[in-house]
Amino acid sequence: MVRFAPELVSSSLGLGLLLCSWGCLASAESRAPPEKIAIVGAGIGGTSAAYYLRQKFGKDVKIDVFEREVVGGRLATLSVQGHDYEAGGSVIHPLNLHMKRFVKDLGLSTIPASGGLMGVYNGENLVFEESSWFIINMIKLVWRYGFQSLRMHMWVEDVLDKFMRIYRYQSHDYAFSSVEKLLHAIGGDDYLVLVNQTLQENLQKAGFSEKFLSEMIAPIMRINFGQSTDLNAFVGAVSMTAADSNLWAVEGGNKVVCSRLIQASKANLISGSVLSVEDKTKTKQRGNPTKMYEVVYKSGSETKSDFYDIVLVATPLSQKIANIAFLNFDPPIEEFHQNYQQIVTTFVKGELNSTLFSSRAKDQFGLSTVLITDNSDMFINSLGIVNSVKGKEHPPPSTDGTQVWKTFSREILTKEQITTLFLSYDYAVRKPWLAYPYYTPPEKCPPILLHDQLYYLNGIESAASAMEMSAIAGYNAALLAYHRWNGHTHMIDQDNLYEKLKSEL
Repeated sequence: MVRFAPELVSSSLGLGLLLCSWGCLASAESRAPPEKIAIVGAGIGGTSAAYYLRQKFGKDVKIDVFEREVVGGRLATLSVQGHDYEAGGSVIHPLNLHMKRFVKDLGLSTIPASGGLMGVYNGENLVFEESSWFIINMIKLVWRYGFQSLRMHMWVEDVLDKFMRIYRYQSHDYAFSSVEKLLHAIGGDDYLVLVNQTLQENLQKAGFSEKFLSEMIAPIMRINFGQSTDLNAFVGAVSMTAADSNLWAVEGGNKVVCSRLIQASKANLISGSVLSVEDKTKTKQRGNPTKMYEVVYKSGSETKSDFYDIVLVATPLSQKIANIAFLNFDPPIEEFHQNYQQIVTTFVKGELNSTLFSSRAKDQFGLSTVLITDNSDMFINSLGIVNSVKGKEHPPPSTDGTQVWKTFSREILTKEQITTLFLSYDYAVRKPWLAYPYYTPPEKCPPILLHDQLYYLNGIESAASAMEMSAIAGYNAALLAYHRWNGHTHMIDQDNLYEKLKSEL
């Protein structure tokens, strides 16, 4: 609720200003909604934007979602002998409130993330092995690292505590015109420091030892983002949350969320690759010439085009991913040089060569996940046993010691490398990804607002690439487009939102 000071409303001038502000607001609210909106990309960012745009603009606006491959983007599954496994974004944190809301609103089911015991391998031996007993794990961690694991938990909790503010801002319809302004509203200058400082620098200043960073932190960065502690500290904190307990996934695959969001938004899915977006003036059936965007795309062997009032780009503007030309913009839209790194996901159904990691007999190995340190000469970042995305349709239990293992590597594994990891294997499938940005702090996040009604969602990945971050970006872009269309400047880039909303409760 907006509160007015008594001295303002008591004067005729103040009353006039108040009536004017109400009249201006009513006028802004009464503007006709856009006729057509285009969204380029049907990953979690684009489909969540479609979902929220429908909620804000209503039932009459036509929403077209362009996707050149399959719905879900980097949320995808691969099939191993008739069973599907998560190949992209795999786990969701219990505090990822947008993903939780989607599951509830869309009538989906969840399954727990793959469990089991974890070990850390340094190229010579296992420097840490989990036990099934919590107290034993605590003793092991304190014995080797002191209380640094507890301090790390507190560090991540502090980042998460501030992060939760974004849900309150968005539930009150506030939007931000840049990634930096969004991050500052959440965590102030501290968050901007995290984005512009390496995780190594930040944690060393906080007193964490090199041993702890190399054996506990770097392996988690390698499995989640394919880098070591040289990435920015904010994405490092996001990565650490994926080491939490109670992680989950969507039954049937996380990509199901994207297809259901498109259905719920009643958007029109167009299978095609967008070639260009051009700023043009078009005369509609009734009325004066109007500024619009012409989207040219290739569908099959045909090149087609259509005009839109609003365009949201929800795919990385990297030439290797989406080489979209922006034509006739004044000033020109700058080129983005986000360097996305390749990660290869390989699923192998086979019997692990456990002697590679431990001298114990294979029936006493017991680990389900092995993380790899930086100083190892191993050709993988990690490997672990995975479960099918069909929670009720797991493959039958193995009777010959074989399991489905998932590995991450920077390069495609050779047959010789696979036979080094496995005593024998039945099947191997792989998918190379341009998975996420290569982080080189200080980070310069691409703009969200490219032009008057042209928005870019994936700049948020320069801060951190994750399902929930993309959902936040999709919601923010939908709110930003809605408020800018209707002239609601008071809902964009407001200062001191945390204190403001706290005082109104």
